[in-house]
Amino acid sequence: MRAVVVALGKVGLPLAARIALAGHEVLGCDVDQRTVDLVNAAEPPFPNEAGLAEALAETVGDGRLRATTDTTSAVAMAPDLVVLVPPLMVDEHARPDWRVLDAVARDVRAGLQPGTTVALETTVPVGTTRRRLAPALGGRDDVHVVFSPERVYSGRVLRDLDAYPKLVGGLDAASEARGIELYASFLDAEVRGMGSAEAAELAKLAETTYRDLNIAFANELAVHADEIGVDVDRVIDAANSQPFSHIHRPGIAVGGHCIPVYPRFFLEGGPDIRLPRVAREVNEAMPAYAADLLGDVADRRVLVLGVAYRGGVKETAFSGAFPLRDELRRRGARVLAADPLFAGDELEALGFEPWDRGPVDAVVVQADHAEYRELDVPGARVVVDGRGVVERVPDGVSLRRIGRPS
Repeated sequence: MRAVVVALGKVGLPLAARIALAGHEVLGCDVDQRTVDLVNAAEPPFPNEAGLAEALAETVGDGRLRATTDTTSAVAMAPDLVVLVPPLMVDEHARPDWRVLDAVARDVRAGLQPGTTVALETTVPVGTTRRRLAPALGGRDDVHVVFSPERVYSGRVLRDLDAYPKLVGGLDAASEARGIELYASFLDAEVRGMGSAEAAELAKLAETTYRDLNIAFANELAVHADEIGVDVDRVIDAANSQPFSHIHRPGIAVGGHCIPVYPRFFLEGGPDIRLPRVAREVNEAMPAYAADLLGDVADRRVLVLGVAYRGGVKETAFSGAFPLRDELRRRGARVLAADPLFAGDELEALGFEPWDRGPVDAVVVQADHAEYRELDVPGARVVVDGRGVVERVPDGVSLRRIGRPS
């Protein structure tokens, strides 16, 4: 098989490497020249992706994987499979910005050859493959078009590709059958036909929306546990000891590129759907609830620890640090911020005042960085642990956790 993978990001590049590891010829495409140069030098353009450096060394080294900035020319070489993994950017309300996907479709259309299968892996609202991508590719009946959602986790993509069933939904039966055949040629995991592109699109939205719903329930349990003075962790552990219960853990925020966003995609296709909308409201209220646990913060210095959306990851997409900062400022606090992954100028660029290491009145732990297991911040009399990560604070400091007694 010859394959083209368009967009060599944290999903696309490991996928390209996995196809090449299976013995196929792969040409990766990206608009960023630096990314292309690094790939062609067998160097990962981003850190902390397990096994990627070794995979690039092997596949680039023997010529199975190459990279280019010219998507149209790559597609014009008549590959069997073209996989699209462009980022779908969204605004603060998770409304899609289609410009990147549309530009990729134009580049692919300009070189698209008969018999090629085009697979979209970027998570999208239901109907996107049929109503947006296929027309953008020319609405041709001599190519196959499928949707096959990525179902991987950053940092372990190569492992996840073979761990979970690969879902493939085509615009028609022939497209789906061809998509299944091609994906099965390089994955060890089950390749599962979904019957339509729409079913595959909805399956991806379902699995991520489920997590948002579950976290919202955990957050409601935690707030109620605070009201009645019980430990929500003990309650959840007890409930989950029964095999049909799988309650997640509460927290200060739900961040990242996926869980806060994809329920909005789901709602976009079904205006009468109710549960995901309520779950979003519950989860989006948690930063303000964490601020409540601090008490009166007017004219006080409050330190937010962690602007990343989760521990150990230098990304801020829909991080709870932003609504937390805004809520604390609304209540009259002077908000400072620190994060072991971000320098002071980077914090300023994100709209935060970097902590000067001076005394503060209170602390909120927003990201579960390992560095926050033990805290000793000058002057702080109260610490709100929004992630359940803090193990020790100095004597005399009040440690408050969401859903757990102080």
